Amino acid sequence: MGKAIHRSLPDVYSDVEQNTPVISLGTRDRVRGALVGARIGDALAMPVHWYYDRVALRHDYGRVTDFLEPREPHPGSILWRSRWEAPTPELDILGPDRRFWGARGIHYHRNLKAGENTLTMHVAEEAWRSVNACRGHDGADFLRRYIGLLLDPSRHRDTYIEECHRGFFTNLGRGRKPEKCAVEEKHVSGLAMMLPVALYYAERPSKGSEAALAQLALTHAGRKMRVAAEAILSLLFPVLAGHDLAEVIREEYAAQRNPHFGFPLLKWLEKSDEEVIGGKLSTACYVEDAVPAILYLALKYSGCPEEGLIANTNLGGDNAHRGAVLGALLGAANSFERWPKRWTNALGQSPKEE
Repeated sequence: MGKAIHRSLPDVYSDVEQNTPVISLGTRDRVRGALVGARIGDALAMPVHWYYDRVALRHDYGRVTDFLEPREPHPGSILWRSRWEAPTPELDILGPDRRFWGARGIHYHRNLKAGENTLTMHVAEEAWRSVNACRGHDGADFLRRYIGLLLDPSRHRDTYIEECHRGFFTNLGRGRKPEKCAVEEKHVSGLAMMLPVALYYAERPSKGSEAALAQLALTHAGRKMRVAAEAILSLLFPVLAGHDLAEVIREEYAAQRNPHFGFPLLKWLEKSDEEVIGGKLSTACYVEDAVPAILYLALKYSGCPEEGLIANTNLGGDNAHRGAVLGALLGAANSFERWPKRWTNALGQSPKEE
């Protein structure tokens, strides 16, 4: 195994890769804004990820507006009651951090530095690399990359391995083919992993939706995830085409084609973010609340991407994965140049093999 090196994540997504379909300059900038926005949303929230107690969040970090390092103890960590046994020694995806599983106060992302990303975004990066290398979506190629990433924890250095990954490798150990290893899922992180595939097909929405949903099913199977993804994709492609994000949300809200738009989003604009997310909606990981929360924040902060990601971060809960999807939408709507340079210049480093 080669020695790990670091590469700036904005460099990874700075331009559409060599084999990406030719697209207009405006679309190119929106794609870059979405890719980097997803990274920012995840990295900004990373130190306060899964803080369900906002008093504790403010006590430990204050109001988060910039990248910070995670601190221990994490008062809400559930690693002390989390368990997973590898089906075989060769399929142990917890690696050296296994010793922290079962201990109290352990931060989910204890090894990461300020501005670095969670495992979810490293999987998303592999999806982006795969579609560019294959000149389109290739499930087998992605799964090869995905399995390689998870089997080498030094490439992401994250401590917490989500249920979707544990379930996948449990099934892999049972002898299932990789394309049949995904478990029935409901966590919003799957949407963040799917988005790079959609963005590859930025100017081909029909093909992009088809490929993105196929990608989603490789790690997050089931109807709940598909419906959630369709809600996000119904916004992403029109915005990539230059339509106003708030107007697109309002149109989808009026049309009621997807159940995730069945909440009183317009009335909620009169309330505080804390009243809506944490009051009307749970801050948890599950798409039935996380997706409407993203829609609300995207509508309210459609023209203010910086404010939107700061608001999302300080709401707590699964703010990292919620923030990744929100960041992609806000980045697509406002382009790369609207992201503050203090974020894009400091966005963390990605461990890579030589």
